[in-house]
Amino acid sequence: MQHRDDLNDLHAFAVVAEERNFTKAAARLNMSQSALSHALRRLETRLGIRLLTRTTRNVAPSEAGNRLLTHLGPALDSIDEGLRAIGDLREKPSGTIRITATEHACDTILWPVIKKWLPQYPDIEVELSSDQRMTDIVDNRFDAGVRIGEAVAKDMVAVRIGPDIRLIIVGSPDYLERHGIPETPQDLSTHRAVNLRLLAANTIYAWELEKDGHEVRIKLDGSLVFDSPKMVLRAALEGFGLALVNDDEAAPYLRQGALRQVLSDWTPPFAGYYLYYPSRRQHSAAFTLFLDELRKSARKCNIVE
Repeated sequence: MQHRDDLNDLHAFAVVAEERNFTKAAARLNMSQSALSHALRRLETRLGIRLLTRTTRNVAPSEAGNRLLTHLGPALDSIDEGLRAIGDLREKPSGTIRITATEHACDTILWPVIKKWLPQYPDIEVELSSDQRMTDIVDNRFDAGVRIGEAVAKDMVAVRIGPDIRLIIVGSPDYLERHGIPETPQDLSTHRAVNLRLLAANTIYAWELEKDGHEVRIKLDGSLVFDSPKMVLRAALEGFGLALVNDDEAAPYLRQGALRQVLSDWTPPFAGYYLYYPSRRQHSAAFTLFLDELRKSARKCNIVE
């Protein structure tokens, strides 16, 4: 019995350390916050050392907690793999998993996981809806959505599944030769932009720049507006103006010299993609398996909320 309690409490500790939030961790573990707090105090008492540093706003692993996690993560993954192998002896999971996400999230986060995971489950079907809008996942019967953290509704369970994102300002060498290289955000007033329309708000996206705690929001005029980030990038390559794009999508063109980055010190990274879903919904075994795979992928990339 003692070993079972140890394993349950260690699992609870790992979930809290990943979520950095007792409310989210309790929802994920399907237990009350008071029971979760009791389990962690019990574990710390048995070990005789503090594993978590608690503040009024969040919770984070202590130095001892981080050291324990380096050993605990692989052990829990091994247990998960064992349980998954046993699961093959009973009825195989089936059904459809429906997820709404931006095209960039589909390309960079979901598809790399799906293409390795899905062949193991021939009776599971995954449906991805690529959309820039903030689709209501409840009304539209999606199992989950993927958006950057700040765009996730507060009443949802949110699980970080992607690394930090950085939007950078780029222009073609030809455009910059004709219009000059901006040295400050104020210099952008003399430039043209290839703009992105946010369909959910039906408005042109304002560039949010930041340096040393100083924030600037800028809307530039331009002759082209798209609702597709890929088309924004394409137009920038063709010399129609400056564009604010994902750094990973611009990277190959920067290496080739087809694009040049400007104002690099004004575009710091920010928290990346989260998968979100209703906390009170009963999820299928197929969705639970896929969520576990996304968590495992995030852990391997050292992505912790």
